[in-house]
Amino acid sequence: MIGRSGNPTLNDKTFDQIGYHSGQDAMTIEGTVNKVFITLAVLLGGAFASWSMHFNGQNVMPYAIGGAIGGLVLALIISFKPTTAPFLVPIYGVLEGLFLGAISAIFENVQRGITLQAALLTMGVFVALLLAYKSRLIKATENFKLGVFAATGGIALVYLLSFVLGFFGISIPYLHESNWIGIGISVVIVIVAALNLVLDFDFIENGANQGAPKYMEWYAAFGLMVTLVWLYIEIVRLLAKLASRD
Repeated sequence: MIGRSGNPTLNDKTFDQIGYHSGQDAMTIEGTVNKVFITLAVLLGGAFASWSMHFNGQNVMPYAIGGAIGGLVLALIISFKPTTAPFLVPIYGVLEGLFLGAISAIFENVQRGITLQAALLTMGVFVALLLAYKSRLIKATENFKLGVFAATGGIALVYLLSFVLGFFGISIPYLHESNWIGIGISVVIVIVAALNLVLDFDFIENGANQGAPKYMEWYAAFGLMVTLVWLYIEIVRLLAKLASRD
C-alpha cells in the first residue's frame, strides 16, 4: 500500500481498491475530523495514564515497550487491512498513548518543560501547514509526493539500520549525537515529518471528493496520527539535543 504518499499508511492507490460510495456510506471531511479528535483524545488519555504512573514512582518502561510493540503490530494490520480501522484505531490510540506518555515522562525528567515545548511546536507546525495547504501555498503535486516519499523511505531505512546495528554495539555516526551535524540531521528529519502532514491533508480531501467508504475516515485519522506522533517524537529529540549543548 506504499504509493506516491510519503506516509505509507495513506496513499492515492488505496482509492483504486475500495470503490465509490455516496450518501451516509461515504467518507467526509467533517467525519474524518471527528475521528481525528476521538483518536487524539484516546491517545492523550493513554499518555496521561503512563505519565502519571511515572511520576508516582512506578516503572513505566513495560508500558513504553508494550505500547510501542503493540502499536506497531496494530499499525501493520490497519495499513494492510483498512476495513479493520474502525475497531483497531482506538486501541492503537491507547497503546501509542501509553508509549508516548512514558517516553515523554523520561524526557521530562532530563529536561523540565521539554515535552510541553514539543507539544506546542507540533501543534504549531500542524496548524501552519494546514493553513498553507488550505490556501494552496503548498500543493501536493506528484513530484512533491514522490520527493517526500523518497525522503521518508530513506529515513526509515536509516532508522532500521541503526536499530539492527545497535544489537552489535555499532552506532551510525551523528544520528543520535548532539553536535551540530547531529542537530542538523534532526532538523531535516523534522522537516520531512512535517511535510508528510501535507500528504495526509491531501489524502483526506481526495478521499472525501472520490466518495471513499465511511471506514476510511478512521483509516485517514490513523494515518494522520502516525505522522503527528512521529513529528512530536522528532521534535522532542531535537529539543533534547539542543538542551544538552547548554
